[in-house]
Parts: sequence; structure tokens; C-alpha cells
Amino acid sequence: MGESGCGKSTLARLIVGLLDPTRGTIICDGTVLHGPGRAAEADVRAVRQRMQMIFQDPFASLNPRWRVRDIVGEPLQAQSLRPRAVAQRVDEVLLQVGLARNDAGRYPHQFSGGQRQRISIARALAPHPRLLICDEPTSALDVSVQAQVLNLMRDLQRDLQLTYLFISHNLAVVHHVADRVAVMYLGRIVEIGPRHRVFSGPAHPYTRLLLDAVPELAPGGRTRTAVRGEVPDALAPPSGCAFHPRCAHALERCVREVPRRLPLATGGEVACHAIEEGRLPSVASRV
Repeated sequence: MGESGCGKSTLARLIVGLLDPTRGTIICDGTVLHGPGRAAEADVRAVRQRMQMIFQDPFASLNPRWRVRDIVGEPLQAQSLRPRAVAQRVDEVLLQVGLARNDAGRYPHQFSGGQRQRISIARALAPHPRLLICDEPTSALDVSVQAQVLNLMRDLQRDLQLTYLFISHNLAVVHHVADRVAVMYLGRIVEIGPRHRVFSGPAHPYTRLLLDAVPELAPGGRTRTAVRGEVPDALAPPSGCAFHPRCAHALERCVREVPRRLPLATGGEVACHAIEEGRLPSVASRV
């Protein structure tokens, strides 16, 4: 999770191979997909076949000239399956996501936004993936439809034993879906840990400010601090800790030195000089 422009969608596209990294290493299930020690092409392709992506805008990600059977069946045709096997699998996944078999003959514009996202989910499920990269899959939907799609995704995760990398700037959605949470700021993970720990006791100053921005019916008299300024230009990021221009705890070291992630006694890791030096409590109580 993180603000718009911090690099969440770019990270997703790097993982699935839609963008080529300029540096760094990508490892999935023990296989190096990019970087030093890159696995053989056949091994990389085998891992890529076990991952699929669900995009943010369900209408823009579906070919308007194709029928649903062609959209959902495309990943299967890429695996050279026989037409009968493709048709059978298309019917199967359409039923899994709450659509009907006869919907296979319709076009995307004939569906509502929530139904189009179900088609996107069906397309992602068709080749039997193990990892789904979900790039804000509910942000373009009405609130009531968001809940339906999220509940569907939770059921599919449980029934099919799927792993989700779920990207969102909606903290309520993250709290509902995630087991572990990674907080990103300007292309770097500044905090990572179990969901309950991150939301009940955030460590990094940026995480604390993000959670303070969430409205509450009964705030309980806690002092809240608004996030100052805007996300800097990713093409010319600040030196040292990228968050230092907006951080109330920044000192000279924060300006010149990039913090490394350190383990927390309560679980997870955080990258912050103020916490490392003891100038800031490692966990903020939100009681």
C-alpha cells in the first residue's frame, strides 16, 4: 500500500514481465526471473505461466471486439490446448466467478463494471495460476460492488489455494484482504509486517501518517498529524531517506544516508534512522 505515484503498479508490471527492470533482482518461488544468476529460459517461462495479473480498469483491460469466450480462452490457447478443452475450461471458470455459461458469447460492453471485473478474474484463473498480481482490482467499482468482488476473491483464494500480491491505496481494502502488508514510498519498501501489527502498531513515520489520515467515528482523542507536501518526482528522488522532506523526525543523517530495513521485535521490518537511533518508539500505539 502507498500513495498514488509511489511505484506499486510499476512493481506489479515488473514482476509479471510487462516491463523490463533496469537493475535489481526478481525471485519467485526460488527461481531468479531477473538479475544475477537468472534461471534458464525454460524455467523462467514455467514460473511465468504460474502467475497472472488482474488490472485496475476492467473495461480497458478487455478487448471490446472479442467475445468473453475468446478473452478468457486466450491464455489457454497460448498453451496450445485443444479447442474442446479450452471451451470446457472457459465454462468452468465463468461459473467459478459467478457468471453463466451463456455469458461466453457476449461482449464486454454488455456487462456491468463488476461483471467485467469478474471476467478479468476468470481470464486470470483460466491457466491454473498459483500467484495473482492484483493491481487495485476494485478501485474502479462502486462500493457495494467492491465488497462483492473482494468476497469472491477471498473465496477463490481459500478454495484454490492462491497467493495474492494485492496492490491498493485503500487502507480498508488492505486490512480486509492482506495477511502481510508492505508499505511503499517512492519505490522503496519502508515497512513490512503482519497486517494486525502494521495497523494496530505502525512503526515507520510514513505508515503512521497514512493510518492517521483514515477517518474514524470514534477517534478517542488521539492527536493526528497530516501528511505534509506531495510525493516527490520519482525521476529525481530526494537523497538519503526519500521521506525526509515530509518527515518531522528527519535529521542530517536522514538527508544523506538511505536507511536499511531492520527487524522489529513485534514482527516485520522497518527502514528508519529515527527508530534505529531510538529517537522514535519502534511501534506507535493506536489504542
